[in-house]
Amino acid sequence: MIRYEDDFIWQLDAALEAKIVESYAKILKEKEEGISGYFTLGTDSLESVDRAAKYAANNAFVQESDTIVVIGIGGSSLGTKAIDSMLKHKNKNAKKILFLENPDEIDLSEKLASIDKEKTLFIVVSKSGTTIETLSIFKEVIQRFSLNYEGVDARQIIIITDSNSALHKFANYYDIESYTIPHNVGGRFSVLSAVGIVPLTLAGYDTKAILEGASTMVERFFKGEENHILKKAALLTSHKDETPMNVIFSYANCLEDFTKWYVQLWGESLGKINKYGKHTGLTPIGHIGSVDQHSFLQLIMQGPRDKTVTFIKLDNFEKKIQVPNISLKFLEKTDFINGYSFNELIDGECEATKESIVKQGINVDVITLDTIQEHNIGELILYYELLTSLCGIMLEVDTYNQPGVELGKKILLDKF
Repeated sequence: MIRYEDDFIWQLDAALEAKIVESYAKILKEKEEGISGYFTLGTDSLESVDRAAKYAANNAFVQESDTIVVIGIGGSSLGTKAIDSMLKHKNKNAKKILFLENPDEIDLSEKLASIDKEKTLFIVVSKSGTTIETLSIFKEVIQRFSLNYEGVDARQIIIITDSNSALHKFANYYDIESYTIPHNVGGRFSVLSAVGIVPLTLAGYDTKAILEGASTMVERFFKGEENHILKKAALLTSHKDETPMNVIFSYANCLEDFTKWYVQLWGESLGKINKYGKHTGLTPIGHIGSVDQHSFLQLIMQGPRDKTVTFIKLDNFEKKIQVPNISLKFLEKTDFINGYSFNELIDGECEATKESIVKQGINVDVITLDTIQEHNIGELILYYELLTSLCGIMLEVDTYNQPGVELGKKILLDKF
């Protein structure tokens, strides 16, 4: 279960209410006309779950492997990493997932040195099929591990890409297991497609429960039961000039990769030139509480009033560690927390931080998960995808393209 609450100072007026009605009609049109396919991945991806499970059942190498290496970057890795980070502490029998993303020679060298080829399944993910970082790392994997993709080692390679892409043709030519991404699902919206569902299923996670949470959120939203998302989108976009930044404070270390996924989703979807030729967008900032209370909070409290803050917190960490009832000489002033759980400590810190920010007249909202579990994760992903689509509609931009990124790729090509 997830609760959504806000302490917004802003209020909806008649103009914003009308904008909400108009924007709802537009997002409904996006869903019904298939402008973006992420709305239906909760059901569409069940086929990928079953197929991946069947593939594993018939592939002795997959069954005996203990590591999955995902070779991908951006939307091809961030969502999968976010879900793995949230769930791996609860799934001790899940296979380890290692992510090869960035062409950083130090990072790559360390990760590649840790891989045992004979126990590793390699999954190459690229929507376009030609992502330069991904294909370059794949080539290094082939060379370093003498990966015989033309023969016996094809059993330990999976390709996930667009239908008929160059990478898809490569997979078909060498009879490598492959899955396709729906053409109308962009990379940053693709975590619940084969991009995330296949590696997570093969790792041993309950991906059907994740998809169920996503489907439930979509169903409730289009039944008019999650109108707080419309309200938040309307308020954030209508005040974009005064508060162009949204800060997420996630009060759990396992949510750190989720905040990185949010940053890509929000930034790449909303930072655009609108239909009037004006640069627009909302800037995403991701932080972890309570760690970043000791750095960024000062800027929020006394710096420019150009930010909104979203807290994401857990009711129950399910671990039950208490602060020992120990009194240390000269440190007695810390004894007030003795006997309380660390869950209560971090929750108290979150509440105190939120209250202090609200008292400064800053707009705040709170997302509370009762626990970290699959259904909640699916719901939270769809919450942010729906919110992003609505903000894009209200900002009058194309939420699903990324021309600024494409320009950089063209310039890179000219440099070599």
